[in-house]
Amino acid sequence: MKVEFAPLNIPLRRRFQTAAVLQWIFSFLGLAQCCLAAFVLLCVSDWWILAALYAGWLYLDRDTPTNGGRRSHWVRSWTVWKYFRDYFPISLVKTVDLDPTRNYLFGFHPHGVLVAGAFGNFCTEASQFSTLFPGLTPYLLMLPFWFRVPFFRDYIMFGGLVSSEKASMSYLLSHPGGGAAAVVAVGGAPECLEARPGALTLQLLQRKGFIKLALKHGAGLVPVFSFGENELFDQMENPVGSALRRVQDRMQRIMGVALPLIHARGVFQYSFGLLPYRKPIHTVVGRPILVEVNPLPLKRTLSLFTSGTWRV
Repeated sequence: MKVEFAPLNIPLRRRFQTAAVLQWIFSFLGLAQCCLAAFVLLCVSDWWILAALYAGWLYLDRDTPTNGGRRSHWVRSWTVWKYFRDYFPISLVKTVDLDPTRNYLFGFHPHGVLVAGAFGNFCTEASQFSTLFPGLTPYLLMLPFWFRVPFFRDYIMFGGLVSSEKASMSYLLSHPGGGAAAVVAVGGAPECLEARPGALTLQLLQRKGFIKLALKHGAGLVPVFSFGENELFDQMENPVGSALRRVQDRMQRIMGVALPLIHARGVFQYSFGLLPYRKPIHTVVGRPILVEVNPLPLKRTLSLFTSGTWRV
């Protein structure tokens, strides 16, 4: 394989962008393991009392990920996220004003490999969500598994990530006075096994729970489509029924997280590595379906969702 090396005279700004994406990749592929290892080492060290105190804190704080989390405007406004945005780049496109006195459920598509568009737009202020949608507070839902990892759980909650449990979504959609925007990657972990350049396979017809919750709480259903999300990584061929896909599906059922075998580019060369490609991501927030006092039946609402009535 011919290796294409990066030129030496790349502007410092682009190096900062690469460093920002590297720390993001590490955050989701290695930081959780490091945090868990640090907690275990703390438990067996002379500082075990700190681990015991933190364990007590975990118990007392166990409901926070399902009760809106603990966001930090300071963390969401770090300069590093602007470099992260500009690496691809990521843009957030508003098509209609959203009433801040209502609660909303954003149905995000597609999941992609690492939901870069959802993270950049809804877990940071790099794309100026608060300016585009004044009065709305976005919460990106994430697998409950990650909120059981010591230290790591606190870091991801600072960005506005919350648990994807039903109780968590109900808490947000019933927020008094409105202003909450729960963002769910509808396809979930299974959809990332279909994410590859030039392909778009959505997991939707068997995932109706989010629509039921929106109907129950009278929240507006908002279609969000992230163009370019699947272009960031190449993935090993894993058609349904193949040996690799069977192993991945089994691991996903056991662990709750998918394990796609991905590759893209490196830091100093463009031929292989785990850095995503520099492909633009345009995340479009469409026109909401507003649930009134007498909401449409579930089947009718689902047909609207899948028939293209949600314009983006």
